[in-house]
Amino acid sequence: MLFDKKNLSDQELISLYQDLLLPRMIEEKMLVLLRQGKISKWFSGIGQEAIAVGVTAALQQDEWIFPMHRNLGVFTGRKMPLHKLFKQWQGHKDGYSKGRERSFHFGSKEHCVCGMISHLGPQLAIADGVALAYKLKHQNKVSVAFTGEGGTSEGDFHEALNVAAVWDLPVIFIIENNGYGLSTPVDEQFRCFSLADKAKGYGMEGIRIDGNNILEVYDTIKGVREYCIKNQKPYLIECMTFRMRGHEEASGTKYIPQELFTLWEKKDPINNYENYLIGQGLLTQQSATDIRNELKEYIDEEIRLGELSAPITPDTEEELNDIYAPVEISNKESAIKNKKVGRFAEPQHPTSIAESHDLNKIVNEKRFVDAISDALKQSMQLHPNLILMGQDIAEYGGAFKITEGFLQQFGKERVRNTPICESAIVGAALGLSLEGYKAVMEMQFADFVTVGFNQIINNLAKIYYRWGQNADVVIRMPTGGGVGAGPFHSQSNEAWFVHTPGLKVVYPSTPEDAKGLLIAAINDPNPVLYFEHKALYRSVSGQVPTDYYETEIGKARTVDEGDDLTIITYGAGVHWAMDYSARRPNTSIEILDLRTLLPLDYDAIKKAVCKTGKVLILHEDTLIGGIGGEIAAWISENCFAHLDAPVMRCASLDTPIPFNIELEKNFMAYSRLEETVERLLNY
Repeated sequence: MLFDKKNLSDQELISLYQDLLLPRMIEEKMLVLLRQGKISKWFSGIGQEAIAVGVTAALQQDEWIFPMHRNLGVFTGRKMPLHKLFKQWQGHKDGYSKGRERSFHFGSKEHCVCGMISHLGPQLAIADGVALAYKLKHQNKVSVAFTGEGGTSEGDFHEALNVAAVWDLPVIFIIENNGYGLSTPVDEQFRCFSLADKAKGYGMEGIRIDGNNILEVYDTIKGVREYCIKNQKPYLIECMTFRMRGHEEASGTKYIPQELFTLWEKKDPINNYENYLIGQGLLTQQSATDIRNELKEYIDEEIRLGELSAPITPDTEEELNDIYAPVEISNKESAIKNKKVGRFAEPQHPTSIAESHDLNKIVNEKRFVDAISDALKQSMQLHPNLILMGQDIAEYGGAFKITEGFLQQFGKERVRNTPICESAIVGAALGLSLEGYKAVMEMQFADFVTVGFNQIINNLAKIYYRWGQNADVVIRMPTGGGVGAGPFHSQSNEAWFVHTPGLKVVYPSTPEDAKGLLIAAINDPNPVLYFEHKALYRSVSGQVPTDYYETEIGKARTVDEGDDLTIITYGAGVHWAMDYSARRPNTSIEILDLRTLLPLDYDAIKKAVCKTGKVLILHEDTLIGGIGGEIAAWISENCFAHLDAPVMRCASLDTPIPFNIELEKNFMAYSRLEETVERLLNY
């Protein structure tokens, strides 16, 4: 192994040795503790430490890194206290995730380290978002994301590299090619000779290096970092290495030919570098031993401190409270009262549409679609850190023309067309949030969310609970049928997300709520899925205040009061219920518009149930697995004594939504609304 120190000083060379040795010695200690049962699981990076250590040493301390589970050198390189890391590995409350995450599945904003999830590829796109933030701020920084050779087979790898290339983002992608994805060798993962060659297909530069040579890694990252900043371009680096342990300790290494261990033992990054320093006269056998002894004392003392934690006593209230980041009115948002948004000054910061009416706002007749556009426009005016992203939203104005004219008003940096890669854009939105930006992503059709599902469910929704990092992201979801668009442009899929703690799900039915709820969603530091029914865009109009206001998330609205029957619904269902009620003047119907599906307004639901004793839950989604089942169960458990009949549901057929208009009408819940109401009234 050839080492070239370039212009590094003797002290820098020795410092790199110490940084390289520390994670190795920590890991050796962890393997002992694993056998003693003091930690439960370990993913060893023994043999490939030079990559994490060299990369981290070559970066600035305030540049975000996205490591994986074999990158202990990133965490030690960022000087994260070992005793706290040890608490994390033991699952103690005073670790980095309050005992909620394992090993390296956590992050620390203080140290600019973002924790991975087990799905391997999604962190690459988050690095895109951070790099975009650096670019927008005109900061001379890069973000760096790690993946393994197995992770390059994932779609997230392709999407993240493609977005970085198209948007000219200063992000460095590191592939740690250790030859095996768990037990699958590289010849069963890909057919290209070098993974670095993939860079050409994205229009970026790439290089393969010896990942076991600490000086080569360090020097390469230094140079590539300068390139990325100067040219505002991404870069792909394939680091060749080998792991001397199994995928994790329980998996063993029987699947690896023994001769490979013999070969790679000769390429050990620490032994080779130590011999180089001794050969250069910078170390002696004694000084190397002294360094090891000092590190051993440090490790033993830090582990002693790490063992002082008290056992966790579960606190259910705390667990539930930590699902969402607290919603606070920041200085920027409270400035609304002194700031003109559009033409009119906002004297207060209303929290509900009712309050905004109390303030005698100027109102105009607006279509549903225009109310959404107004909410986006006024939010863009108020929040210079708000970025809009989506397919065709810039020059074209979006599939439904909601952002038409925004490009001219706010510029291409803030109104961004995206490639067709939903997963990467959701990830990039989260990355923007790490650097203090807000993001609104338009999912061109709610149906397309399936290809971004992992990022939403496992990154956006869980990140605050896992390590206290908020995700200031809104995903707009044009949804629903009634327009003859068929199975892939008409689905009602809101129930998928109601099942996911950490998300908020809103679903307006009126123009005034469409505006107020979207503004509230943008101001909320938590991830919000904002469902907007396509059939309402241009068919529903109403009075909408011209000023900036919020409709409180989590609060239902009583549409009509009645005594005979309660219909609990949302979205288009509100209009179906109103139309039906208008045709039945002799029946007194209470209509409750949920507006927010997660969290639900249980107080309003209980009040509406108690009002009539007969409850119908109406939604466009299919019956099985729809939110109506959850609400019906809650009512049965909590309001049974107030019921005069079983809770009934009216939902769409349990089939995909068909294209033919007559078939679609038959599919829709409203085709069975009358007969369901009759059954309930006659019970």
